[in-house]
Amino acid sequence: MQPPVRPLLNEQMQQLKDLVARRHQLVEMMTAEKNRLSGMSQVVKEDIEENIKWLQKRIKQVEQRLQELVGQIESLKQKNRILQSVPGIGPAVASTLLAGLPELGQLSYKQISALVGVAPLNHDSGQKRGKRSIWGGRAAVRSLLYMAVVVGIRFNPVIKVFYERLRKAGKIAKVALTACMHKLLIILNAMVKHKTLWQPGAEG
Repeated sequence: MQPPVRPLLNEQMQQLKDLVARRHQLVEMMTAEKNRLSGMSQVVKEDIEENIKWLQKRIKQVEQRLQELVGQIESLKQKNRILQSVPGIGPAVASTLLAGLPELGQLSYKQISALVGVAPLNHDSGQKRGKRSIWGGRAAVRSLLYMAVVVGIRFNPVIKVFYERLRKAGKIAKVALTACMHKLLIILNAMVKHKTLWQPGAEG
């Protein structure tokens, strides 16, 4: 059976965005607590460690609620399955893309790259050629995309080969990582657009 794709209700999308934002907040709090461990006396360390355990539990609970919400909405459920079929894309990245980039699969690769902020833009002025860089776009999506690429360099054969080729060509790590983010986003956009799962050997 192929159930009809229904438009996402505003309330559901808001819930999704709120849960993704809440997860991000909890992760930031946990990172801050971990950073406080250094140099503290044992009694304070124990208190911090206890709080870290609580935060880890809360993060898992929010992640579970996110997956439950996604599973209730057929259009998101389908996208989520497609995204998580890609090596390096886990529940956290997929949820952030679903909430922060609903346009995925609906725009051209140039439009989606500019929207996220991974399309190299120039600083040209008259005859002067400026250095290409990226700016603007959706920072939260870009941040999770970066994490997906870092994991992908180890486990995604397409991203791994692309990254290594750029490094061998003399590109610095930051430039190579940004290019990989751009490539991964293009692949994801095409997969969602055509409703196809990841296939080994896919070139994007």
